[in-house]
Amino acid sequence: MLLHASTWIEIDQFLQRSRTVVVPIGSNEQHGPTGLLGTDWMCPQIIAHEAQKNADILIAPTFNIGMAQHHLGFPGTISLRPSTFIAAIGDWVRSLAGHGFEKILFLNGHGGNIASIEAAFSELYAEASFARRPAGFALKLCNWWDLEGVGELAQQQFPVGHGSHATPSEIAVTQWAYPESIKTADYSPQIAPTGPIREALDFRARFADGRMGSDPSLATPEKGGELVRVAAQGLVQAVAAFSREVRPQ
Repeated sequence: MLLHASTWIEIDQFLQRSRTVVVPIGSNEQHGPTGLLGTDWMCPQIIAHEAQKNADILIAPTFNIGMAQHHLGFPGTISLRPSTFIAAIGDWVRSLAGHGFEKILFLNGHGGNIASIEAAFSELYAEASFARRPAGFALKLCNWWDLEGVGELAQQQFPVGHGSHATPSEIAVTQWAYPESIKTADYSPQIAPTGPIREALDFRARFADGRMGSDPSLATPEKGGELVRVAAQGLVQAVAAFSREVRPQ
């Protein structure tokens, strides 16, 4: 079930049977010469939308701008400051919790978001802790590549050249969902270098074409479809387990 394609009455009815919602979250940033700028928000959205086709789970609109300051040296990247990102996550949670959602799972597609998402959770929990009251909600961060079976499959598909940014696994997922947008390029070197992540100009100087340790030419739509199917199953399992969590009395 997609929240944005539902009426308020349908959401009210959903709340009678479940208090859990999934928020796909990612980033709009460069992904090398062939990766789509939306890769990091498209992947969790693709997986979440696929999961809800065969399970009674609710998917919120995708939070598609994240913390990507280090990619601002490449045209098309849009980033929030960490403080802005944290504040926005807080308002999303307060809105959903105010309607009665008690379990809010963020399905993340960008590694650079992790620290800020965790900080946002801490800020929200702190509001309740300092007021000596229950928060009334529980928050969970799941990176799509950490869902059950996904990492193992990606390792089998890409034993060499997977890397950590503009990876063949994430590009394969977008190729499966958007075959009309597949891009090609000649890479030099074939497998990109690796190194630290700092500010935008430093990143651009270290990683001239935007890749980190990866060879995106290994991606295929078929491999992407396999990843989506495994990730969708893993998300359904993660949502079910999260929903079953009971608050101690």
